[in-house]
Amino acid sequence: MCFTTLPPDAPVPDRLHPVMLFREREGMTLIVHEDHAKAAGLKTVFRCRMLTLNIHSSLDAIGFLAAITARLAAAGIGVNPVSAFYHNHLFVPADRAEEARELLLDLAEENRL
Repeated sequence: MCFTTLPPDAPVPDRLHPVMLFREREGMTLIVHEDHAKAAGLKTVFRCRMLTLNIHSSLDAIGFLAAITARLAAAGIGVNPVSAFYHNHLFVPADRAEEARELLLDLAEENRL
């Protein structure tokens, strides 16, 4: 996966199939499979892996993502979280994804009821 951007009114290239698309005044952000972005001739940034939190949390939950991102930050791992309706997804640097996954498993175990 990677992040890429398009001008605000540009069409999404065929066969790109973004995992996420967000429109801002300055442009459109897409999270896509890296090989699809390159095939479409798009510049890519932030090679990442998506870690999905397998818990259906409320969209108005307070502090849930803060606790998770704080754990990753303490290990020096950057994260771009995306909250969808059913799950939260964390986009972490591809080369640190396994480390991030282990930290999240540890955090889950520490907070198991």
